[in-house]
Amino acid sequence: MVSPGVMSISGNLMDFLDEPFPDVGTYEDFHTIDWLREKSRDTDRHRKITSKSKESIWEFIKSLLDAWSGWVVMLLIGLLAGTLAGVIDLAVDWMTDLKEGVCLSAFWYSHEQCCWTSNETTFEDRDKCPLWQKWSELLVNQSEGASAYILNYLMYILWALLFAFLAVSLVRVFAPYACGSGIPEIKTILSGFIIRGYLGKWTLLIKTVTLVLVVSSGLSLGKEGPLVHVACCCGNFFSSLFSKYSKNEGKRREVLSAAAAAGVSVAFGAPIGGVLFSLEEVSYYFPLKTLWRSFFAALVAAFTLRSINPFGNSRLVLFYVEYHTPWYMAELFPFILLGVFGGLWGTLFTRCNIAWCRRRKTTRLGKYPVLEVIVVTAITAIIAYPNPYTRQSTSELISELFNDCGALESSQLCDYINDPNMTRPVDDIPDRPAGIGVYTAMWQLALALIFKIVITIFTFGMKIPSGLFIPSMAVGAMAGRMVGIGVEQLAYHHHDWIIFRNWCRPGADCVTPGLYAMVGAAACLGGVTRMTVSLVVIMFELTGGLEYIVPLMAAAVTSKWVADAFGKEGIYEAHIHLNGYPFLDVKDEFTHRTLATDVMRPRRGEPPLSVLTQDSMTVEDVETLIKETDYNGFPVVVSRDSERLIGFAQRRELILAIKNARQRQEGIVSNSIMYFTEEPPELPANSPHPLKLRRILNLSPFTVTDHTPMETVVDIFRKLGLRQCLVTRSGRLLGIITKKDVLRHMAQMANQDPESIMFN
Repeated sequence: MVSPGVMSISGNLMDFLDEPFPDVGTYEDFHTIDWLREKSRDTDRHRKITSKSKESIWEFIKSLLDAWSGWVVMLLIGLLAGTLAGVIDLAVDWMTDLKEGVCLSAFWYSHEQCCWTSNETTFEDRDKCPLWQKWSELLVNQSEGASAYILNYLMYILWALLFAFLAVSLVRVFAPYACGSGIPEIKTILSGFIIRGYLGKWTLLIKTVTLVLVVSSGLSLGKEGPLVHVACCCGNFFSSLFSKYSKNEGKRREVLSAAAAAGVSVAFGAPIGGVLFSLEEVSYYFPLKTLWRSFFAALVAAFTLRSINPFGNSRLVLFYVEYHTPWYMAELFPFILLGVFGGLWGTLFTRCNIAWCRRRKTTRLGKYPVLEVIVVTAITAIIAYPNPYTRQSTSELISELFNDCGALESSQLCDYINDPNMTRPVDDIPDRPAGIGVYTAMWQLALALIFKIVITIFTFGMKIPSGLFIPSMAVGAMAGRMVGIGVEQLAYHHHDWIIFRNWCRPGADCVTPGLYAMVGAAACLGGVTRMTVSLVVIMFELTGGLEYIVPLMAAAVTSKWVADAFGKEGIYEAHIHLNGYPFLDVKDEFTHRTLATDVMRPRRGEPPLSVLTQDSMTVEDVETLIKETDYNGFPVVVSRDSERLIGFAQRRELILAIKNARQRQEGIVSNSIMYFTEEPPELPANSPHPLKLRRILNLSPFTVTDHTPMETVVDIFRKLGLRQCLVTRSGRLLGIITKKDVLRHMAQMANQDPESIMFN
């Protein structure tokens, strides 16, 4: 029997958990968040603010500030992301030209800016001006000849090696997470996984600096993917300033989804494409409110970039084009062929790149990241310099390939044989026979295409920031331009063929090779990433080619179909699986006829499930259980005999609760009884104070029966973002299924290695 005195003491014990203690509700590194719990906590917080707002004017103002904090965060993200993108564009422009020469009037000017300021520049020689000197002119006062060429060649290689070495060293020493594209990890983080430091301040700083260095080095990579990572780092930084987001991982992910949209907005100058990219490609949970905020963040980011005007053309992008000829139905056939090429390239690239990255992870090659970057940079620079299409920056190459040949174009690709009697307006130049320059450009483009295809496989995935959008677009643009020139010459020389007769009369401007380059770029990017809707919108925002949506759609859909025929995974999903991140892809289908009882633990022959009882375990018992196991949480049952389920307690919160109770509550010792009920259990008179932990107990854990089909369980995990789910029969606890168990089971059913899921 318990004496009345003891009962009153224990009955009046303060539940010290009525006030939240530090770190409660937070998660450990490499763990998955509980979306339902985060949603519930935010609803409670909102309800509390709403009820308090009626008490006083000050509380009402605080509630308004809370409501507006989301828009303020979006504004700040847009401003910072746009500013960083503008600075990166300007720095890349200057440092890329630095490999070839320097401006005498101001060394921080790029080649173009230097010649803008010169009064001695003529239209014919607009790339040559006395103020801009190549390294051979500066060092040995020679501009022509073998010695000048060799010196310029060596300086190009040395600058490229210096930039690449600085980049890989900074990443390795200061921010290892700044390497790669960042999109696979962003997708994983947005699905609810915690990777501490991945979106930190050091990562933001180092990724911004090294992105300039690697793009300037001439490596076959782009800045577009990493800009999404940079924008998400901005989002993480600003969300940490507001408790609404810093204390709720679910709300923080809404901000990161919008930040990803702002990243694509400034990467391509495509605000709407950015929102669709975030929705289609990276986001896991995307409510309507996030859609509006993503749109606002993308708008502010694009406006900021436009204010900086990094390209000096009053456009958001380098690739803006204006075509003067419509496309014709007969051209759909080559457009679809380019879609097939894009799908095949996407499959080839994904398989080869994953094989090479796996080799890097499993062999000694991975131990020498600096050496690998230096070797790849040296090979790239040595092979790239002799070919003008690989020597120039990839963005400039794409811009040249997209361009239509006007009367003022000086590119080799526009070296056609003109009719001296032609009296047409400047914009409406008819199809003409190709000159020597076009044929020279064709074989140079063919060599550049082979080189880009091979070198990009080895470049993507190295320990430096590396985007894939621009190299993929370059491959497609080169293939597309060559097909476009081929179709153009065919139409010119055989305009009496039945396919050309109806729409291509002699002397007409029928075929636009630049359009084929644009379609090819979309096809290859779609083949690698498997994007469709967002890709088409990005492409027409990128180029201003609104009239050409149908060719772009045809190529994007064809490339996706062809690539999907060889495997459903895009490059980002493949890298997620390679790294073993616990990512449940919404696009994957689970069609196997297994049940929850086949997947749950414990299985036959395994030790029984580790559980807590509601009122019969001591603090020491629980501490021992925590020490001997590494589970993320423990089911709480009435007793070991009945196994009736009461709720679920998280490991981290148990540890924090016990630690805080020992510090703040008198009389809590190792043999104190822990209880999860409203009222304390009946205890002997001389027993120590019991510890009440009902507040940390989740009283509504998600449960399924043992005969629930795994198809339903997988769907529940996907759509509700669960960490774990308890398996019961008639209220009795049988086992537990974690997200890791689901992923392992799916890998097993797909005949893959289930142990490749590395993280908890």
